[in-house]
Amino acid sequence: MSRETIAVLAPGPFVAGGQSVQAQALVAALRSDGRQVDFLPTDPVNAPGWAAARRLPFVRTLCNLALYLPSLRRLARARTALIFSASYWSFVLAPLPALCAARLFGVRAILVYHSGEADDHLTRWRRFLAPCLRLADRIVVPSEFLRDVFARHGHATLVIPNVVDLRAFAYRERVPLLPRLLSARSLEAPYGVDNTVRAFALLKRRRPDATLTVAGGGRELPQLRRLAERLGVGGVRFLGAVRPEAMPRLMDEADLFVNSSTVDNQPVSLLEAFAAGTPVVSTGAGGIARMVRDGENGRLVPAGDPRAMAEAIDDLLERPEGGRALARRAREEVLRHSWHRVRPLWDEVAGGGRSR
Repeated sequence: MSRETIAVLAPGPFVAGGQSVQAQALVAALRSDGRQVDFLPTDPVNAPGWAAARRLPFVRTLCNLALYLPSLRRLARARTALIFSASYWSFVLAPLPALCAARLFGVRAILVYHSGEADDHLTRWRRFLAPCLRLADRIVVPSEFLRDVFARHGHATLVIPNVVDLRAFAYRERVPLLPRLLSARSLEAPYGVDNTVRAFALLKRRRPDATLTVAGGGRELPQLRRLAERLGVGGVRFLGAVRPEAMPRLMDEADLFVNSSTVDNQPVSLLEAFAAGTPVVSTGAGGIARMVRDGENGRLVPAGDPRAMAEAIDDLLERPEGGRALARRAREEVLRHSWHRVRPLWDEVAGGGRSR
């Protein structure tokens, strides 16, 4: 590797998640442009062969650090480090050591922050985070929502939207519009997939032929299975974690995309639904309200209100041309997330000077 190398530090492709998907998309796009990229997984213990270490959380953390921290020596051969970050202890265990290593080796450090919990993180950890964030030459966020959150806490950021490979998602209009629902979020509490299941149970009373595919892994999978059984609703299919390359097919098979998150930023899965022509019904949590404009390119419902979600879905099915019109305008929205549109911003970040 030469000093022109761009190092990308993010969760690896072994466990599906927003950071991982975006990091892999960015790596592929940069390499397709002829850039030298060195990818350093921040979660190497999730790779095949480490199943035993993953069974116990404390052991998993120790093994992960034992593999990840020595890999930071590779930053000495890079010019720029793009360091993907979530919040709380995840920030301490992966991005913070990378920021320190980049400073040690004289590497330009770009913190790429993706967590929808940023406001709480920056509030509760204010004194700890202030000096940590100063280690970054620049902070990149994917949405105006996060830019405003950081600004309220006195930190300047650059907005670079998430990337969607529009070639992978074939846009099609749903004629007829069928009650085939898709949820593609991690099965963790902030994403409220339990409310999606409850909304589906209500919809099922009106539309017995409705189906719901739940794509995603997480700690709540057993509880969600039990919830579906307790509600006595059939037609729910739990796929578990799904690889990013499988998402275009799932989107194509679905007629409606549903999302019930209570904390969020700029979900890639919503952008993928936009790209595929799948009408979206979602809560407006976090930055979603700036992506999905009710009645214009999707439908917004209150968080924690399964009945409102079921009614919005039923209304689209009752008036399918309206749903198709939403999807057409959503397709226009997602064009700004193509690599062609965001490449100049990443070029500026990867090659620019210190912003402070």
